[in-house]
Amino acid sequence: MNRYVAFLRGMNLGGRRITNEALREHFEGLGCEDVATFRASGNVIFARAGRPAELMSQLEGGLAKALGYEVPVFLRSEKGLLAIAEFEPFDAKHLATSKGKLQVALLKKKPSASAAKKALGLSTKDDRLAIESRELYWLPKGGMSESELDLKALAVLLGPMTIRTKGTIDQIAARHFA
Repeated sequence: MNRYVAFLRGMNLGGRRITNEALREHFEGLGCEDVATFRASGNVIFARAGRPAELMSQLEGGLAKALGYEVPVFLRSEKGLLAIAEFEPFDAKHLATSKGKLQVALLKKKPSASAAKKALGLSTKDDRLAIESRELYWLPKGGMSESELDLKALAVLLGPMTIRTKGTIDQIAARHFA
């Protein structure tokens, strides 16, 4: 039995609302064990046997059926989550001088070298970008809403993504995978 975190995109946005209790019940109904949630933004920690690609597909299908709308799932294993938590894409000086929070865009798959190069080309002194494995790290100068970074262009280059703060990922790692 492997431990995973499912980062769900678009939860509790717009007119869609689901409680963490209901989300846990849906995951248990899909054969997951030791299910826990973190915050009300679609972060689900669980254990389950199976290959990650098949598991991600099963979760997406099961959630769509249960909720009546598509729920993109970005799955990370315990090892993968700990690697994200340990990775420091920017030096301490940049982190200290930024008023923004370090963001992690979780991707479905590792981008090609060409796509990664084009995506990193969107980086500016106000919006620093780095890519490691299936994650795009983004350090905005200020709040995300103040940024001029073209997230739609990034999605075209890198595919679907969901964004969490690095702090959220670090907290999940500390609480559930320490």
